Amino acid sequence: MAGKRQVSAALLRSLVPPLWRTLPWRRLTTAAALGLLLAASTRLPSAAPDHELGLLVLRLTALAGALGLAFLLDDPARNTSATTPIGRPVRTALRLALAAPLAAVWWTAALLLVPSPTRPPLAPVTLQAAAMAVGAVALATVAIRFTDTAEVGRNTAIALGTATATAILVPNRWGLLATPADPWWQETQLRWAAVLMVTVGVLALWTPERLPRRSGHPSPSDV
Repeated sequence: MAGKRQVSAALLRSLVPPLWRTLPWRRLTTAAALGLLLAASTRLPSAAPDHELGLLVLRLTALAGALGLAFLLDDPARNTSATTPIGRPVRTALRLALAAPLAAVWWTAALLLVPSPTRPPLAPVTLQAAAMAVGAVALATVAIRFTDTAEVGRNTAIALGTATATAILVPNRWGLLATPADPWWQETQLRWAAVLMVTVGVLALWTPERLPRRSGHPSPSDV
C-alpha cells in the first residue's frame, strides 16, 4: 500500500538527482526571466513610477512565476513511478523542496529590481505572490488527482489564467486587486490570506494517491 511505503534517507538522497533533472527547467526559467523583465521595466522611466504601478507590475511578475510553477508537477514517467517505493506525497514534497528556495531567491531579486519609491509594501505583495504560487501548484495537484494525465501544466496554466481574468472582472471592493489607496485594502489582504490557506489545504488533501476502490463482488481473477 502507498501509505505504508517506508522511505529511508538514503533512498531520498538517491532520488534527488534524477528528480532535479526532470524538473521543467525550460518553462520555469522562461517564466522567471519574463517576471524579472517585468520587474526591471519599472526602472525604464526617467522618474520612478508610483506605488500603484509598482504593485501592478509585481502582481504581473508573481503571475508569470505562478504560470511557470503550473508545470512543476509534470512527470512524463508518472504512470510508471506510481509503483515505486516513493509515494506521490514524497515526490511532490521533494519537487517543492527543490523549487521553493529558488522561487524565494527569484522573488527577492524581483523586489530589488523595483526602485524603492515604486516598491509597494512588501508583506502584502509577497502574500499575494505566495497565494498565486501555491494556487498554481494546487491546481496542478487537483488535475493529477482526478486525471491520469502525466503532464498537467498546460491545462493548469490555462485554469490559472482563467481565474486571473475572473478576478479582474470582480470589483476591487469585493475582489483581490485593491491598492493601498483603497479603504478596503486590509479586507483584500484577508482574502489573499484565505486563498493561500485554502490552496495549502488543497495540497494537503489531494496530494496523496486515491485509495483503491473496494467492491463486495469478487473479481473474475478471484473466482
